[in-house]
Amino acid sequence: MLDGLQIDRTSCSLFSANQFRVLLTAAAYVLMQELRLRAARTACARTRVSWLRDRLLKLGVHVVRSARRLVLHLPRATPHLDAWRHIALELGARTG
Repeated sequence: MLDGLQIDRTSCSLFSANQFRVLLTAAAYVLMQELRLRAARTACARTRVSWLRDRLLKLGVHVVRSARRLVLHLPRATPHLDAWRHIALELGARTG
C-alpha cells in the first residue's frame, strides 16, 4: 500500500490495464498530497492520505448545481468543519 492508496491491486492480465490503474493511483496520490498541502495550519496538516480521504472527502452533502458554480451544503455536525472550510478557501472557493 502506498500511504493508503491501493497501488498493489494490479490483477488484470493485460499490461496496459495494469499500467492505467497504476497511473490513476499515482494521479490520485498527487491530488491527495496537494489537498494535504492546502490543509496547512489546520489539524489535518500532517495526517495520512487515507485519513483525509475517509474523513474529509467521504461526506454526505447536498449539492446544488447552477451554470456558474457548485454549492455544497455540509451538515451542521460535520466533523473537522473548520479544516474543510480552510481547505476549500485555499482551493479558491468563495463564501456566500
